[in-house]
Amino acid sequence: MNAAKRTEIFTRFQAANPNPQTELEYETPFQLLIAVILSAQATDRSVNLATRRFFPQHGTPEGLLALGEEGLAEYIKTIGLYRTKARNVIATCRILIEQHGGQVPDDRAALEALPGVGRKTANVVLNTAFGHPTVAVDTHIFRVANRTGIAPGKTVLEVERRLERVIPKPFLLNAHHWLILHGRYVCVARKPRCPQCGIADLCEYRHKTPA
Repeated sequence: MNAAKRTEIFTRFQAANPNPQTELEYETPFQLLIAVILSAQATDRSVNLATRRFFPQHGTPEGLLALGEEGLAEYIKTIGLYRTKARNVIATCRILIEQHGGQVPDDRAALEALPGVGRKTANVVLNTAFGHPTVAVDTHIFRVANRTGIAPGKTVLEVERRLERVIPKPFLLNAHHWLILHGRYVCVARKPRCPQCGIADLCEYRHKTPA
C-alpha cells in the first residue's frame, strides 16, 4: 500500500471519529492499567461490568491491596483467568506503592516489569493515559493491518513496528483506537462488513464481502 492510500484511510477514520476513545471505563491511569490487565482474553464489556462493582470503593492501589487477592477474585470471577489476574493485580498494586509512590509509571520498562503487563498492555497505557504515539497490536489490529494492506507482517511486533513507521505522524496518536474499533465493528474476523466500510475502495483485501 502506498503512502497516499494510508493518508486517505486515516483521514477518513479521523473525519468519522475525531476523538476516538477506549471502550474500557476508567477515571485514572491506575484504573486504566487494571482494566487493561483484566481485559486479556476477555471483552471490554465484561471488564466494565466487573470494574463498575469495585472501582468506586477500591479503585486505588491502596484500595485493591486492602481488598486482597481473594476479595478481588470475587469481583472478577466472571472474567476468564480471574485467579491469575487477581494475583497479578494485587502484586502490581504492591509494586506501585513500594516502588512508584502509588503512581503508574510513564515508562515502558517500568510498566513491563509489573506482573501481568506485557508489551501490548504497556502500549495501551502509554498511549491512552500518557499520550505516547504507540500502537498496541491486538488480534483486531493485527487482522486489519494485514487484511487491508496498511502494514502487513507475520508477527505482532512486526506489525506494531511497521504501523508506527508508516502511519502519517498527525494520525499516530489516535491510530490505535481507530484500528481496533474498525476491527471490532467493521473488519470483523469471519465475514468483514465490506459494504458498510468507509475505506473499502482503498483496502487491498482480495476477498471482499459482496453487497
